Amino acid sequence: MREIHVDDIRETVKRLCIEATCLLPEDVVRALQTARKREESPVAIRVLDHILLNADKARDEMLPLCQDTGTTVIFLDIGQDVHLVGGDLRQALRDGASAAYSDGYLRSFIVNKPFSSRTNTGNKFPPVVHTEIVPGDTVRIQLMPKGGGCENMSRFTMMRPATGKQGVTEFVLKTVQESGDTLCPPIIVGLGMGGSAEYAMYMAKRALTRKIGELNPDAEEAGFEAELLEKVNALGLGPQAVGGRATALALHMMTYPTHVASLPVAINLQCHSARLKEAVL
Repeated sequence: MREIHVDDIRETVKRLCIEATCLLPEDVVRALQTARKREESPVAIRVLDHILLNADKARDEMLPLCQDTGTTVIFLDIGQDVHLVGGDLRQALRDGASAAYSDGYLRSFIVNKPFSSRTNTGNKFPPVVHTEIVPGDTVRIQLMPKGGGCENMSRFTMMRPATGKQGVTEFVLKTVQESGDTLCPPIIVGLGMGGSAEYAMYMAKRALTRKIGELNPDAEEAGFEAELLEKVNALGLGPQAVGGRATALALHMMTYPTHVASLPVAINLQCHSARLKEAVL
């Protein structure tokens, strides 16, 4: 049994919050550069140039990539041979996020009482945490500052099983098309299918953590991803919906066995500021 102190987790969350907000992952930068080379529309090329320039300036000056510093979403994989010591894990996660937004001068977008007063939480910044128990003696932390614009375009539906791939395709294309410039494309499409209603939504968001260019290990799913990505880009929305080829940089799906009478399908979309940082303790 390996002990990990929650103070280490708190400090790691603080660091990841600041880094994720300011540093665009290299796989996303490469995908944007590739999209820029393939783009044909002069206006779309200029938009992509500005997106890449913004990423350069944010990295060089350690400034937020976007004024929307988002909801802090944490995917926490805890090894079953880990013993967490020194305090409350949930409080450590909250304290780490709060310290990052205070010390890093990041803008708070989180409000209490979402159905009524909607009072800004200020420096009390509760993250959204998804925890899984996995084999091993490490703690893996993936931290995603999720912007409100793209999050607002999340969609879920319970399809009839016979709807199949055609129904999923139509659902994905309709969601992207109707979202338009709200998404700040080029986007990453996260698709979750199977399990139950809430698990499909979880998979759709977790799918966004896969690096661009990293193939789905399931050959059939990899083929469907490529097919859907081609059709999404054929919509012609382009960067910031000004028109062009680069509507999406990637489409990643996760699936899980589901009830014989069900086909849960969830979509979670990520904007071009696809912020994500990871650490393993």
